[in-house]
Amino acid sequence: MSFLRKFLAVTAFLAFSATAALQPVNAQAADPENTVVLTLKDGDVVIELRPDLAPKHAEQIKKLVRDGAYNGVVFHRVIDGFMAQTGDVEFGNADKDYNPGRAGTGGSSYGNIPAEFSKQPFMRGTVGMARSSSPDSANSQFFIMFDEGSFLNGQYTVVGEVVSGMETVDKIKKGSKSANGAVDNPDRIVKAIVLADRK
Repeated sequence: MSFLRKFLAVTAFLAFSATAALQPVNAQAADPENTVVLTLKDGDVVIELRPDLAPKHAEQIKKLVRDGAYNGVVFHRVIDGFMAQTGDVEFGNADKDYNPGRAGTGGSSYGNIPAEFSKQPFMRGTVGMARSSSPDSANSQFFIMFDEGSFLNGQYTVVGEVVSGMETVDKIKKGSKSANGAVDNPDRIVKAIVLADRK
């Protein structure tokens, strides 16, 4: 192949690549009805709920979001390299009746949900449901993984995954290692919405 032909071929390839890079990625569109946006002090965290894995848990989270129940709720337990836990709408709301001594022990008026364990692994960005020692005790609290946690697989319900904003999750104030992640003056969820409701 002559130098001119090689030059034209490379130029055409680069032009095609540049054009392709400007095109939107043809990925499966997110379902706004099953997408939750948490606004934190450092930005938004977009969570894709997984009703295919945990329909009852996903529905309960959406009900609580639409009630405004998560607005002002703190990340009461945050362990560096592990996870950030929030969602105690009973005792963990910094704008209402916040009780640091009881944050992490409360739930919601909707009652507990039977376990919906799956084979979905706990990876960085996985959103899981917090619970007590009873598998069927998840209610309103959830946690976001900073890193993989295979020891949780099949033991806790995977309800979703962060699809955007993990850099914001990484900035959530960490808790004390000696106090199992308890956080003094913790960060909070400023506002939570279901994406389909955004105006």
